[in-house]
Amino acid sequence: MNIDRILETLNQYEVAGILIGGVNFLLRHQPVLTYDVDVWIEDTPENLRRCEGALAELDAAWGKTEEDWGPVAGKGSGWLSCQGVFCLTTRHGALDVFRSLEGPPSWTECRARAVAGKTSAGTPYLGLSDEDMLECQLALPEGQRKPDRIRVLQDALQRKKTDEP
Repeated sequence: MNIDRILETLNQYEVAGILIGGVNFLLRHQPVLTYDVDVWIEDTPENLRRCEGALAELDAAWGKTEEDWGPVAGKGSGWLSCQGVFCLTTRHGALDVFRSLEGPPSWTECRARAVAGKTSAGTPYLGLSDEDMLECQLALPEGQRKPDRIRVLQDALQRKKTDEP
């Protein structure tokens, strides 16, 4: 999986997005095994259009059904508005695109709290804050929560509270 190439392409197309999920946790806290890049995008027509362009550039493939599966470049404009979450394959690895999330407040509020970071190769990204990552975990059904991730986030938030003046 080439995380940098995926993030570089989203940046190149000026997609307003926040890195979420395992890659965000991996880059900000500790190594975790993850098989995809998860991005929560601002759900506006212009941003969806930019994201569609970035996904075409990444040679992404998606379909509502197996019969419909194919390159997104052939889907036509507006396909990204047909559902809330997309699990895509790209030539650089799997990519999940979220138009909404359970748990945290609005995209705009989360964007304001997002943490600016860079990958080890220097690719810039905005990552979901620890507070909002914890909210996402706690919004999951009990059996889908990741207890180790919750513990690390709670510990990080506690350290942050004790470090504040």
